[in-house]
Amino acid sequence: MSGGAGSDPVDRALLRTMRTSGASAVGLYVLAADEPVLLLTVMSGVPARLLEPWRRVALAAPIPVAVASRRQRLVWAGGHQQLARDFPRTAVAVPYDFALAAAPISDGNESRGSLLLLWPSGHPPQLSAAEREATEAGCRLLAPLLGTAPRVGGPVVPAGVPRVLSPAPARTVDLPEALAAVDYAERLPGGCCALDLEGRITMVTTGAAELLGEEASRLLGARPWEVLGWLCDPVFEDRYRAAVVSRRPTSFTAGRAPGRWLTFRLFPDGRGLSVWITPSDKEHGTVAPLPGEGEVVPVRAGQIYHVLHLAAALTEAVGVQDVVDLVADQIVPAFGAQGVIVYAAEGGRLRTLGHRGYPAAAVAAFEGVALGAANSPAVHALATGEPSFYSDPEEIERDYPGLPHLTGKAARAVLPLIVSGRAVGCCILSYTRPRVFTPEERQVLTSLAGLIAQALDRARLYDTKQQLAHDLQAGLLPHRLPAVPGLAVAARYLPSTRGMDIGGDFYDLIRLDEGSAAAVIGDVQGHNAAAAALMGQVRTAVHAHAAAGASPGEVLARTNRLLTDLDPGLFTSCLYVHIDVRTQRACLASAGHPPPLLRRPDGHATVLDVPPGLLLGIEPDARYPATEIELPPESVLALYTDGLVETPGVDLERAVAHLAERLESAPALGPERLADVLLENRHADVDRLDDVALMVVSTEPGRRIAPG
Repeated sequence: MSGGAGSDPVDRALLRTMRTSGASAVGLYVLAADEPVLLLTVMSGVPARLLEPWRRVALAAPIPVAVASRRQRLVWAGGHQQLARDFPRTAVAVPYDFALAAAPISDGNESRGSLLLLWPSGHPPQLSAAEREATEAGCRLLAPLLGTAPRVGGPVVPAGVPRVLSPAPARTVDLPEALAAVDYAERLPGGCCALDLEGRITMVTTGAAELLGEEASRLLGARPWEVLGWLCDPVFEDRYRAAVVSRRPTSFTAGRAPGRWLTFRLFPDGRGLSVWITPSDKEHGTVAPLPGEGEVVPVRAGQIYHVLHLAAALTEAVGVQDVVDLVADQIVPAFGAQGVIVYAAEGGRLRTLGHRGYPAAAVAAFEGVALGAANSPAVHALATGEPSFYSDPEEIERDYPGLPHLTGKAARAVLPLIVSGRAVGCCILSYTRPRVFTPEERQVLTSLAGLIAQALDRARLYDTKQQLAHDLQAGLLPHRLPAVPGLAVAARYLPSTRGMDIGGDFYDLIRLDEGSAAAVIGDVQGHNAAAAALMGQVRTAVHAHAAAGASPGEVLARTNRLLTDLDPGLFTSCLYVHIDVRTQRACLASAGHPPPLLRRPDGHATVLDVPPGLLLGIEPDARYPATEIELPPESVLALYTDGLVETPGVDLERAVAHLAERLESAPALGPERLADVLLENRHADVDRLDDVALMVVSTEPGRRIAPG
């Protein structure tokens, strides 16, 4: 869908931002309403095909527009070298020289999306003050427009292909001047033609048609590399893409027939390219050799970069769902498919790992069926390890009766996923219309299947380890906290997003008698099974000493002696709080743990000054002094591990003070909701470097247990 800005305020705002910032291209990404995905909705200055891999961008993806929206800051790459360093996946798919800025669009409270701007090759390495101000002004202008429009459907977010805006022509001319321009072009030596941003020929001179050896009527509206067989080498399309993105003139030489070579010079701007064609002795420029007899014609440059983008992305995929999403988001558009389904063979049965574009009945028909009983292309691929390609429904119906009607697909590529000689799964690309798979497409798809298989095998192993770690962590932490009269308690645990989904953070609530309890929180050094195992030992020791009636300082001292005897090579911080509901007091002792927070009944929150003793496991004779505080009804204690407050480059004391401010400003909520409020920033942080444990303890109003 393309056109000028018209009366749409979003379109006018985008074109204005592109003009005032001096950018050569612009794209608007809007945050979807029902999923954490940015959707490319409006663009100008580059071909729609170029941004095909990024029409849907996961908010957690390492892509500039996602990072800008997620972190609410402007992202800048001053050239391809910086792009390759900071965003290698993007750089692989667009290997041209240009500058890039991605800026968040927000109303101050809620993210709306991101603005993408590109500048031509040769831009200075830094964004100028005027360019930054124009970019930020564009975001401020767009934020209210996106806030009042629906996020999905309607004028701002089209249902499918992004809207493409055409910049205004350099100037308008009358008919005599237009005819004079045609005469001028016809008089030039060689030949001339014009391409739009999508690569389609919009004007061709008589001389150009003669040099190209084709009727002008057949050339108009076509892409040269699609209508001229001798220009099928991806060098031509690649040079066209490079010129459009970098806005730098470029050239190459191609062989039309034996002994006959032509030089193409490309001159780009925001509306398309002017191409000057002259006979050549092929002594200069980039040479695209003439295909030999029977030589396989390469696939399109766009498909090549799609494949490179997918290969780079697969190296970053972690879990099975990551792999399936990448296949759906990258392979499907790269090869024009309308559906994809990924299977695995588990326990002799077919299991669906993910799908797009398939009706539910078609997915359910083969889910869990025995491999020996099912008659489907996936089962055949798993059994033989051989790919198969079906170009029309008749071919599929012949081998698998009823399958075209069930799936609604007319053609499909069935790709076994093989690792070390064994089939780990099957990927099926499907099409709603008949399609002939060329030899080069079959070759590329088969190679891609190998990449997907390797990534899928790694992802399934990772998922298995993560599930094991999750089960271990769940087994070591309390399944539920005991009920203590007069207290309301909530606890949370968030694992680190790096390494194994397991760590040494722990919490516990120990009921001592009818009117008292002990709240414990701790952090064992490390994020691995050894840390988790030691955490289990520490928690057990603290629980045992507390139940035996030891004072807070003595509980930590005895646990410390146990750890120094075990000598695990890991240190542990711990905070122990003895709460007596009857006397409305609490006694606290700390082993190098971050200080707890107290919100008093009047709403004022403070950081408690608890002497931090030595970490557990260092000095066997360490002593842990205790601190007593008042804990009247409607008080709130917040105990946490350092993962909640530690941020690289931020002073720890300031971070703790900021957490106290958030506790003070939070509304009067119960512990469960209050815990979620305190964790809000950490839920949004996709790069959590440490585990987080949190306990919120509140004394209930009007509850005071008389001493027995």
